[in-house]
Amino acid sequence: MPLRLLVVATETAEQCEARRKYAGSASHESYAETLRALHDGAEIQTVSCVDQVDPLTGDEVGRFDGIFFAGSPIQMHKESFESRAATRFMQKVFDAGTPSFGSCAGLQIAAVAAGGKTGPRSNGMEAAFARDIVMTSEGQKHPMLAGRPAVFDAPAMHSSVIKTLPTGSTLLASNRHTPVEALEIRHGNGVFWGVQYHPEITLGEIAASLRRQSEDLVKEGLASDQAAVEAHAQKLEELDRNPKRSDLAWQLGLDPETTDADRRTLELRNFLAFISQRG
Repeated sequence: MPLRLLVVATETAEQCEARRKYAGSASHESYAETLRALHDGAEIQTVSCVDQVDPLTGDEVGRFDGIFFAGSPIQMHKESFESRAATRFMQKVFDAGTPSFGSCAGLQIAAVAAGGKTGPRSNGMEAAFARDIVMTSEGQKHPMLAGRPAVFDAPAMHSSVIKTLPTGSTLLASNRHTPVEALEIRHGNGVFWGVQYHPEITLGEIAASLRRQSEDLVKEGLASDQAAVEAHAQKLEELDRNPKRSDLAWQLGLDPETTDADRRTLELRNFLAFISQRG
């Protein structure tokens, strides 16, 4: 039987529409497209966990083989309808026992639902790429990171991080200013694998996000002006179209862990293998 997958949107309807305009698709839509490319024949359904309180019943959640939480601008350390709704839905996933995976905001939603805390990143935005991600000893043995080198880079775009680990979690990787880059959470009946970075997105999507947040990048001193952001974005777009452009990879300080699609999506492929083996 094909895998039955659920992709959960964590963007509001307005945020989804805004991302369609600047990146071509909402985060959960591009996530689903990546999963289709990685697992031909998968049956994929999407749902929002922030536009209503109870989009699916516990029984419905339990019918999936795996659940994926996409990224978004949601701030889980701020009280809002969206943060409460996302937490409640994640708790339902834990109760159902369906294995789940989350990127960026998806990781933070799971951490908060399991009792952890999030907050602003001490060094401002982690923009374009998370650099020098280092696996812990537990991460070196964990199946989610199987095949990764001990130190690697990955696409990333966020300004908040996990500050307090939930009970039942195992830290798998971190870097200098992001204390949690990869994490396993065992809570209730469920197991969750998550990363603060984005194995699901393309370099072109990173370029679109940089353009979208160019003013913030300049304010934080990550770029001298918006023209510098645009020049950086153009190089990423060209490298996305031509991943063998070693000159651009060298200028951007990237290696095949980020430029090669198979390497970039490794955590997702490992999770799909994990839930396939569970039957």
